[in-house]
Amino acid sequence: MANLFKVGSTLFTAEGPQAVKKLAGLGASIFLDLKFHDIPNTVAGAVAAAAELPRVEMLTLHASGDLAMMQAACEAIAGRKRRPALLGVTILTSLDDGALRRIGFLGGPASRAVSLARLAKQAGLDGVVASAHEVGSIRRACGPKFLILVPGVRPAGTSLDDQSRVSTPAAAIRAGADCLIVGRPITAAPDPRAAALSIQREIRTAIRTG
Repeated sequence: MANLFKVGSTLFTAEGPQAVKKLAGLGASIFLDLKFHDIPNTVAGAVAAAAELPRVEMLTLHASGDLAMMQAACEAIAGRKRRPALLGVTILTSLDDGALRRIGFLGGPASRAVSLARLAKQAGLDGVVASAHEVGSIRRACGPKFLILVPGVRPAGTSLDDQSRVSTPAAAIRAGADCLIVGRPITAAPDPRAAALSIQREIRTAIRTG
């Protein structure tokens, strides 16, 4: 899968669609990670608007918004000659068992992530965002063509920040991730370019050695 530039809620709130347009003007493909979560009609409108932005290849919505919301998102861009892949966010990598209990989720992150992934597939989404710990189970449940993007990627020896369920780049690749989402290990590094190149080398090695 080609490299994409992630535009998340912080950048989009500060700069809006112009941030996407400027990156697209530089030739970048965009992963628009805004995690839409609202009533079906509102999410459908947001997805349709996002799909109009240039070079948006992927965008996210919360799978916990339920079946009707995800189906509305799919219907909003159905029939387009070219449309972004829709990805359902399962369980945020900052949440552990205790956090899930506090917000009323039954079961641990692994079982909830798989259930939400199945729901996302039923709704017609192209894939999900899930921690590396759940990739194998989701792959078995949803099949080889279902996209799985892994956030919470932390090279060995780096800070976990506010994440609970993390993995190294190599471990995420070996678990079967299609794409890794990497933010602070690069943006907060003293030398972001060197950090990015190091992560790329680790990914290439993991792919080569299986």
